[in-house]
Amino acid sequence: MKVKILTLYPEIFPGFLGFSLTGKALSQGKWDLEVVNIRDYATDKYGSVDDTPCGGGAGMVMRADILGSAIDANYKGGKLIYMTPRGKPLTQQKLHELTKEQSITIICNRFEGIDERIIEAYEPDEISIGDYVLTGGEQAAMILLDGTIRLLDSVLGNDESANEESFENGLLEYPQYTRPVEWKGMKVPEVLLSGHHANVAKWRQEQSLKITEEKRPDLFKKYLDLKKV
Repeated sequence: MKVKILTLYPEIFPGFLGFSLTGKALSQGKWDLEVVNIRDYATDKYGSVDDTPCGGGAGMVMRADILGSAIDANYKGGKLIYMTPRGKPLTQQKLHELTKEQSITIICNRFEGIDERIIEAYEPDEISIGDYVLTGGEQAAMILLDGTIRLLDSVLGNDESANEESFENGLLEYPQYTRPVEWKGMKVPEVLLSGHHANVAKWRQEQSLKITEEKRPDLFKKYLDLKKV
């Protein structure tokens, strides 16, 4: 997978993507990262990339002509993504869809956002990581990439691990335990020490249902609705 980032702060990358599984996958060539400085496409000696919003208001807006030039010079096909709070919520299903892309280009905004004409001209896939606002799209882009890259073939090293994680089957993941068997008076549930695989699987399913109902009733309702179909 080839990833290209359009940003005003290229020094942010690869950030935490350069560590652990994603960093190892990057060094092994399982994904490729190219970071483009949007300011390189500014047309004045000051490197200006933004201007005051038409109609007035606080903050600044990234200019369509400058950002458009950066997109034209670097976007050569594949999935074009714009990280924005008004986008569709990022889901595990979306991450799986992105793993099928050979090329991903991500636009990272700053200030009050980007000129709406960029959206109209290029029709990027608008994606949000949550109902809140960050200082820029770089953090959101790294979260999207972290979730996507770890799902690429042979990155995790254990396909079963990914299959049993939260959201993969519509439920939150069951509790996990390891040694020591007893800690601060609390013991690992006996069923997990029994060696009886069927009983362990049943217990984990029951726990997933219980935790999802308690912590995410919205997901639990969606899960039950899907089971009825």
